[in-house]
Amino acid sequence: MKKAMLYILAISNMVLAIAQPTQKPPLHGKNWMAITGKPLAATAGAIVFQQGGNAVDAACAMLAATCTMWDVLSWGGETQAILFNPKTGKVIGINALGMAPTGASPEFFKSKGYHFPPEYGPLAAITPGTVGGICHMIAEYGKLSLKQVLAPAMQLAAGYPIDAQTANSIERGKERIKEWPYSKKVFLTHLGEKREAPEAGEIFVQQDLLNTLNKLVAAEQQALQQKKTRKQAIQAAYDRFYKGDIADEFVRGSKEQGGLITKEDLANWKVKEEAPMKINYKGIEVYKLSQWTQGPSMLQALNILEQYDLKKMGYNSPQYINTVYQSMSLAFADRDFYYGDPDFAPTLQPMKGLLSKEYAKQRASFINPEKNNTDILPGDPYIFEGRKNPYTQVLKKWNTNGDSLENRNFVPAHDSTATAAIAQKDYMDRLWRGTTSVEAADKEGWVVSITPSGGWLPATIAGNTGIGMSQRMQSFVLDSTINPFNIVAPGKRPRVTLTPSMALKDGKPYLSFAVQGGDTQDQNLLQFFLNMVEFGMTVQQATEAANINTNQLWLSLGGSKLSDRKPRAGDLLLSNKTPESTREALRKMGYKLSFGDRTSGPINAIFLDRKHNSIWGGSSNNGEDYGIGW
Repeated sequence: MKKAMLYILAISNMVLAIAQPTQKPPLHGKNWMAITGKPLAATAGAIVFQQGGNAVDAACAMLAATCTMWDVLSWGGETQAILFNPKTGKVIGINALGMAPTGASPEFFKSKGYHFPPEYGPLAAITPGTVGGICHMIAEYGKLSLKQVLAPAMQLAAGYPIDAQTANSIERGKERIKEWPYSKKVFLTHLGEKREAPEAGEIFVQQDLLNTLNKLVAAEQQALQQKKTRKQAIQAAYDRFYKGDIADEFVRGSKEQGGLITKEDLANWKVKEEAPMKINYKGIEVYKLSQWTQGPSMLQALNILEQYDLKKMGYNSPQYINTVYQSMSLAFADRDFYYGDPDFAPTLQPMKGLLSKEYAKQRASFINPEKNNTDILPGDPYIFEGRKNPYTQVLKKWNTNGDSLENRNFVPAHDSTATAAIAQKDYMDRLWRGTTSVEAADKEGWVVSITPSGGWLPATIAGNTGIGMSQRMQSFVLDSTINPFNIVAPGKRPRVTLTPSMALKDGKPYLSFAVQGGDTQDQNLLQFFLNMVEFGMTVQQATEAANINTNQLWLSLGGSKLSDRKPRAGDLLLSNKTPESTREALRKMGYKLSFGDRTSGPINAIFLDRKHNSIWGGSSNNGEDYGIGW
């Protein structure tokens, strides 16, 4: 009888979740869809689509616009993308993540008293990747010129009415901004007044950035006048940024403020293409970038969860939450130890074993159906590849236990208001540290998912380029006992949280999705995917649905001490609307609960409706994110 009642309750919860009306309407299009983190940036994508561009052109236009609008990133950051090419039927991974500069070593940072590379300033910067990523994607897969794709961003740089979120973020960070002369010049438009940042609606002009973008376009146009091909012309712009006068000023401005990046570092960096990693979940192929991101952790969690009847458990029931939480904990423990730049791996990383169904079955055996398992460690995937694990002794000392965290507020600092009472603000900022996302699709079949980041406010601007430098160095570790694959070294790329996603069904695009939010990204994307596949939600319902968040992982961002990043086992974020019966059941399972109005960063997604040959867009109600379809 008790089991029957629980089953009825689970089904009732599922029906209620599916029937839940959304706060934003779903987007519909027949020809194209453009979604990103700022309304004006979505408009930039629409402009490029209307000019005849494909989804790659539109996505790059939105990326350029969000960088210009400082949507928790800038032009000096990094770009991670997944593309579906309808001409070949292949999914392509784009690695436009920068690398650690000359002189960046564990010894260097430890000599300055760091346990991790710093969060802010010139020493936090890896080489910029977004400019190269945009040029590469347009040249290889777009249709329009760089001049056409950058035109909306250039208009924004010439002056746009700044939004309240960005303006207030500048004001909150103004004391740090004042430490860097070029940042102070750009951001503090009312220096010396009570409010030194721009006001909401004020026309915000970035002349130095506009000059830099004009130089890129000039290099392209000059090459075209010299009868160079379209690709060669875009490459000329790429070279001017990484090898020419723009590079000279970037390096000069960085070094003046204490940075390490050299001109050789910029010239030696290259965009990489890769075949993404994938797993099959109940007939759906799910794609993620490889282990230089955290993306494969979602694939691992799906392999584990495939063994359970999640639909029978019910959406966000205690049993469902307990199972998903522990699956994520198992995947993140492996992420925290085995993921890193494969080009610098001290031994071949065990990705085949990590993503095998057999390993998932073994990992699932650690899930306790009655209570949370607080003693989860990285597993041994090597045996599923027929290899011996060289880190057995290190793993015995690997500690996932941390302190408890009570009374938390999960609103990212860049979205919070001055009146918000934020307990444990620094920790939660590190967990949720944001970026933006870009989603685009067109009737030709091109589909693009991008999760760019880096150079967020308060940013150090490199000289007179107008370009904010990345802060991604902090995602490296300095201690091999934490992760032997992610130790900082010159020329190496850090393991990032940034994780665009794509899913195919019957060999055709089914979903394209991404989210901002640091270590919570693959937590929320996992649940978004399950919301659609297991619980039948529409793409808009799935973006808005309440998720759970775990802190049972090593943080990837922020903090100068080990204690700042240590896992906090059993800590669980739930929606304020969670029923008391669910709360009580989870407490009995050993969870330490906190609650929030929002339990996810803004999720942006596109659903390709094969039945009706149309495109659905979803953009969650948790931020400024916005989409346009036609």
